[in-house]
Amino acid sequence: MGVVIPLEESKNKQASVKPLVELTREGMERVNQLILSKAGSDVQMIPEVANHLISSGGKRLRPMLTLASASMFGYQGEHHVKLATAVEFMHTATLLHDDVVDESDLRRGKSTARMIWGNQASVLVGDFLLGQAFRMMVDVGSLDALDVLSTAASVIAEGEVLQLSVAKNMETTEDEYLSVIRAKTAALFAAAAEVGPIVARTDKSERNALKSYGMNLGLAFQLVDDVLDYGGKSAELGKNTGDDFREGKITLPVILAYRRGTQEERAFWRDAIEGGNSSDENLEKAMGLIQKYGSLNDTTARALHYGAIARDALAPLPDSAWKNALLEVIDFCISRVN
Repeated sequence: MGVVIPLEESKNKQASVKPLVELTREGMERVNQLILSKAGSDVQMIPEVANHLISSGGKRLRPMLTLASASMFGYQGEHHVKLATAVEFMHTATLLHDDVVDESDLRRGKSTARMIWGNQASVLVGDFLLGQAFRMMVDVGSLDALDVLSTAASVIAEGEVLQLSVAKNMETTEDEYLSVIRAKTAALFAAAAEVGPIVARTDKSERNALKSYGMNLGLAFQLVDDVLDYGGKSAELGKNTGDDFREGKITLPVILAYRRGTQEERAFWRDAIEGGNSSDENLEKAMGLIQKYGSLNDTTARALHYGAIARDALAPLPDSAWKNALLEVIDFCISRVN
């Protein structure tokens, strides 16, 4: 199922994270070394579970944001490496917890940790990684950075609970859903981008610019993931297409199709999502309704909107290779729907 992108955004087709990867290569090598060191433990199961997910091929975009947002202001020390590693551990911990809550079988094309070691191990190793993340934040010695990341951890947990409260509820509004993804996904993007200028000792306006960039990039990123679940490929998505539907997740394409549908179509959605009747036949019907009401294109349009806000957040900052790389990340995140 294809997704149409407005013509003026066609430049996104060539967008890539490669400039950011190249600029942060040296820093990410140090981050990767620190990840291996801090994921170690005398308890054998801890590094086994942690490394299963850490080594599963994610782009590690969030720690790259931390490195880039510090380096663009001339930072030369090591604190951004520790904070970037803390960010990645926070992200990994949330993935371990998410897979348990969502009862997911596949993550980035591989069996989830909970399918191999069980739910208890996944939750507890996630807790271990969060503990290690906070130890690294304390090592950095910046109360502001600790405040930003610890607040993000709290907000992410709130987002998890909020998602549970709206799970399989077809009356969930778009505003409620945006509150969920702002907490669950965008908050960590925002924190990852904000702690860079904190350790670089910039002024408040530059911190706020990177925070806004990260928050809106995170919203765009998650909205595109919502689109991909109904119109992408498993290899690109890192999970099976239609997993959100099978798990009864309320995402924006579903919300839009439900609200725009007929009384009969809304009854179908209630039966499929709230009633758990997520057969392949119902998935096919759901994708047809989502296509019928333009839900994927409109969700992509929302992503473009937040991408534009992220772009404007960086506009006042001086031009540099770092800034250009961060801007291209916006285009790359949205271009994944092509």
